[in-house]
Amino acid sequence: MSAAHDTVFLMDVDNTLLDNDCVVGDLRNHLLQEFGSLSAERYWTIFEELRSELGYADYLGALQRYRVRELVDPMNDARLLQMSTFLIDYPFADRLYAKSLSALKHLQRFGTTVILSDGDVVFQPRKVQRSGLWQAVDGNVLIYIHKELMLEAVQQHYPARHYVMVDDKLRILTAMKESLGEKLTTIFVRQGHYAHDPASIAYPPADIALEGIGDLIDLDMHVWLSHPDGTRPATSN
Repeated sequence: MSAAHDTVFLMDVDNTLLDNDCVVGDLRNHLLQEFGSLSAERYWTIFEELRSELGYADYLGALQRYRVRELVDPMNDARLLQMSTFLIDYPFADRLYAKSLSALKHLQRFGTTVILSDGDVVFQPRKVQRSGLWQAVDGNVLIYIHKELMLEAVQQHYPARHYVMVDDKLRILTAMKESLGEKLTTIFVRQGHYAHDPASIAYPPADIALEGIGDLIDLDMHVWLSHPDGTRPATSN
């Protein structure tokens, strides 16, 4: 078990620190150019099917399933092999939101900063590494299938008096708040398609709502972290 911290900041990745919608858009365009609309549509159908089964986005797993289902002689389709290279070698650092790294550096003044993300065991760590986020948090990275269900493990890895979770999904923030109560401050970042989808925002408001990840730099964390009894100042949502 790690030494106890006063405050631990838990940071989501996709559409919180990194513009994953843009990454998916680039992938869609690449699929259309390399395979055509019909094959691209089949890939995304398999992708959504696999996401329903697993509970997280598995781009490489969907590619493998597509390979098995759709190709008569998969080993001879060089384009498909290049598709995996497109994903693995994608320039994720170019898709970080403005001031993402500055926001992480700012939070490190007030406590330990940890990446807490959902994803598979290969592609998601690769994304965190190639984006520069892994180094920015000194290797403090946790990746689960359903992070909101892994809070006991999170607390074992990073025991603390108080936690702050930053995410673009109110569903995740609500579930974590229900589990940790006043031990957790939730910060909702209105970025990405989930943050603007009516069905995805039909949850109780977070403790703090920001328009962009860079706004964390202007947030007076001293004020928020000085109210351990939960009587924190009000903020607009």
